[in-house]
Amino acid sequence: MSRSTEIQTSRIEATYKAREVEGVLDLYFYRPIGFRLAEFFAHLKMTPAAVTLLAGICGIIAGHLYYYRDLRINIAGMVLHVCSNVLDNADGQLARLTRRESRKGRIIDSIADHLVFVSIYLHLVLRGLAEGSSPAIWCLAIAAGISHALQGAAADYYRSTYLYFVANGTRAEIDSSSGLRSEYRAWTWRQRPWDKLLLALYLNFTRQQEMLAPQLKKLRETTGEVFDEKIPAWLEQGYRNSAGGMFKWWGLLMTNSRMLVLFALLFLGQPIYYFWFELIPLNVLFICLLVRQEKMAESLEHLIMTPRHSA
Repeated sequence: MSRSTEIQTSRIEATYKAREVEGVLDLYFYRPIGFRLAEFFAHLKMTPAAVTLLAGICGIIAGHLYYYRDLRINIAGMVLHVCSNVLDNADGQLARLTRRESRKGRIIDSIADHLVFVSIYLHLVLRGLAEGSSPAIWCLAIAAGISHALQGAAADYYRSTYLYFVANGTRAEIDSSSGLRSEYRAWTWRQRPWDKLLLALYLNFTRQQEMLAPQLKKLRETTGEVFDEKIPAWLEQGYRNSAGGMFKWWGLLMTNSRMLVLFALLFLGQPIYYFWFELIPLNVLFICLLVRQEKMAESLEHLIMTPRHSA
């Protein structure tokens, strides 16, 4: 590898949250393209929020194109869906590249992601109804959507917690519902309506994450109390060893795997089966991972509380 290539690779990796939490498709496709787009957007002086908006528009239109029973139109939707994901990577990379990361930006990005999948789910239901499906398909889609939201929240929580314990420089991104609640109560709807709305959504999302993984929440709280956020090397390594191997499985609950399965079903002309994919195999995997991660968190907390480690 030439020196210039090494420098370029290093610059791209500087826009990752951490290499080990990135999926294969992200590392070798989305991140390299996203980085070049981030450089281009930085030159145009675009904000990360503007890129997030563009990503959301592409994804919402893609969802609409999945309604039609014409493979050529569906393929156009797939192309827009990939563009949406590329831009979704680029907005975060732009924020890190220009040092404009913010909690508000993360919240807006999350809202845009949810709107994209609302569009996809809605148009798949309408397509199913047009093809003669029972109105009960609405119940199927709502159940799949709730499953999707819970799976995504948990996957995001475990990724941020991994960064908290293992990756330096990311611990400031950790928020708790108790801290957010105090901030929410301090703001008024009259003075800061938009900020308060975003914070309300983020507070609800954080509560949801903590309810899904109470033992992991307890581990983070205990770590902060015992070590004052200065995580010792033994705990950092222990968390890396215990949690690192599960990321490939958590990755199946994130956007890329869903997108690939959806594309395959669209080519087969049976996109309605996507809801069953969400409800059965992904939920089974989700529950297994939750149980395993909670046991790991309980074990690490027990180690922290033993005298030789807490001293």
